Amino acid sequence: MEIKIALAGNPNSGKTTLFNILTGSNQYVGNWPGVTVEKKEGKYRQDKDVTICDLPGIYSLSPYTLEEVVARDYLVNERPDAILNIVDGTNLERNLYLTTQLNELGIPVVIAINMMDVVEKNGDKINIEKLSEEIGCPIVEISALKGTGIDEAASAAIKAAKSGRKIPEYIFSGALEHTIAHIEEAAVHSMPEDEQRWYAIKIFERDKKVIGDLKLDKSVLDHIEQDIIKIEKSFDDDSESIIVNERYNYITGIVAKCYKRRHEGRLTVSDRIDSIVTNRILALPVFAFAMFLIYYISIGSVGNWTVEFMNDTLFGEWIIPAVTGLLTGWGVQDWLVSLVADGIVGGVGAVLGFVPQMLILFLLLSLLEDCGYMARVAFIMDRIFRKFGLSGKSFIPMLVATGCGVPGIMASRTIEQDRDRKMTVMTTGFIPCGAKMPIVGMIAGALFSGSALIAVSAYFFGVGAVIVTGIMLKKTKLFAGNPAPFVMELPAYHAPVAANIFRTTWERGWSFIKRAGTVILAASIVIWVLNSITFDSGIHFITEDSHGTSILEYIGNAVAWLFVPLGFGNWQSAVATVLGLMAKEQVVGTFGTLSSMASADLAAQGNAAMYSVIADEFFGGSGLAGFSFMIFNLLCAPCIAAMGAIRREMNNWRWTVGTIAYMCVFAYSVSLIIYQLGCWFTGAGNVPGTIFALAVLGVMLYMILRKNKYAGRTVRPGEVK
Repeated sequence: MEIKIALAGNPNSGKTTLFNILTGSNQYVGNWPGVTVEKKEGKYRQDKDVTICDLPGIYSLSPYTLEEVVARDYLVNERPDAILNIVDGTNLERNLYLTTQLNELGIPVVIAINMMDVVEKNGDKINIEKLSEEIGCPIVEISALKGTGIDEAASAAIKAAKSGRKIPEYIFSGALEHTIAHIEEAAVHSMPEDEQRWYAIKIFERDKKVIGDLKLDKSVLDHIEQDIIKIEKSFDDDSESIIVNERYNYITGIVAKCYKRRHEGRLTVSDRIDSIVTNRILALPVFAFAMFLIYYISIGSVGNWTVEFMNDTLFGEWIIPAVTGLLTGWGVQDWLVSLVADGIVGGVGAVLGFVPQMLILFLLLSLLEDCGYMARVAFIMDRIFRKFGLSGKSFIPMLVATGCGVPGIMASRTIEQDRDRKMTVMTTGFIPCGAKMPIVGMIAGALFSGSALIAVSAYFFGVGAVIVTGIMLKKTKLFAGNPAPFVMELPAYHAPVAANIFRTTWERGWSFIKRAGTVILAASIVIWVLNSITFDSGIHFITEDSHGTSILEYIGNAVAWLFVPLGFGNWQSAVATVLGLMAKEQVVGTFGTLSSMASADLAAQGNAAMYSVIADEFFGGSGLAGFSFMIFNLLCAPCIAAMGAIRREMNNWRWTVGTIAYMCVFAYSVSLIIYQLGCWFTGAGNVPGTIFALAVLGVMLYMILRKNKYAGRTVRPGEVK
């Protein structure tokens, strides 16, 4: 018999970590809500007849966000055989609020109290037996990080599933219970007994979705409404608040009997650290320094050394000469030797050369995520974002997007308001993801001696683009209105767990490597072919004796004029930019292939030779042109996969096309301003370009500084589609 067990709990309670252990899966784990943005299923590793479903983290079954809707619909409509409710033992009272609602579903519930090691370390005590008796369901102590108690919790859930449904217990005061019983009799008496209580409570709360699904007669609803109004007058409160207060009264009584704190009122270690890292004055400098340190290590110092080793030694001295020598020794045609050495190894190798650098970056970011600091960054940025019309929740997808833009865009589902969610989808792609970082590393290495400041500036340019976009769009009718409040439970600081760190780092890195071995490989072959064939004097391969303009050069020149005002109007940069829309890594792959083909033996000369070609031939030795190229490719439309994610989240082609067009126009405008105004500092300024750039800057400043005629106005729901 197949058994379905749902993992349910608050964000940051440890659900996904537990799911990974139970199923052997490798779902992403993070210290902010929204990492699990849809339900995920896997087979229990010790019993393939048991299916484990990891639901998004939720605080209640009164859904306000998309992930809460996903969780509630699954529990109510699909009704798993048991619920394994993961509860954070360090925040027992808040976590039990969801538990009371899960118990009302009539589905067997087993509580897994997580982080018991932290509870014990703090000197606190939870009387598990007493708590189990009071709450009315089995309880198992676990530590998801250390992997203790996991199988015991699963066994308890399987046992509960086999025991069958249960009738929910009464937990509210007498008058309220009497009203709920009356609603059960009047509206849902024909339903299974174990489901009646949950539906009755939702009717009492005037839950529109539930009432709409039940299709009750108007006479029944009017009769029930009189009872609800009577209770509201008695409690002097609205129906939903009455239920909330009754739940917390019930929970407070239980916690008082079962939970003893050793240091009541004393500041914890996390509180003392937060007094510095979330301080109103120190928070931003600490964050900026942390990001500088991460990029200095990953891009500037250690990371730069790894790129030199990969390109100079591994590919330049070992792989490319070995491949060339082997093929030449076999008597292979010169064109095929060039295809393999220059096209495939040169193109793919240029991308793979940045893998260690990316792994170091992902490792350092994972350390900050796992210890709990990145959750504080979302809290810090909320104070800034709210001033510009965005919620701190908008920063959570951007944190996720530092690894890959696709899950970052999907994480926008945690945002309640449709207009804020759309704006987040439009801006998340501005944050440099793992696929964009090789572009940063390449430009920094070729034109700025591997400076970490270039990488840091790339990140904060992305954040700045988000803020500027927020300011401009919030002054339009489509996006007007106050942002949704941002409420988030900050996890306690803890030592990073090596297994989580390396799993997260490898998942992000492996995604990068797979793209290099598939998309980049195919594109490198196409680039080599198109750059090796000419139409001049008939179709033929370009050789040392037979020169001509390649097909790729013709294609590049057809669009290169667009980028002349941005400083990189040559065909090589134009081709790299266009192909970057397929996969951002392909920008580096294109430069790697083209630089390898620039000379017969250049591919074997390593990193310095490739950087020399990129700097001198592709950007004319201009660091300003290279910086403009980098900013445009970071801010313009993302890769095809991310565009697909935008389409799914927007669920509308007009919004999707509008989002992609906006990103391209914004990127073009910023790069234009940077290059044309920057030229005056290098002595290469020109009047027409400057006038064009100043006009664009003037439009942007007007949109930023103009008065917001929608400020303070409540936008009606029907006005935002």
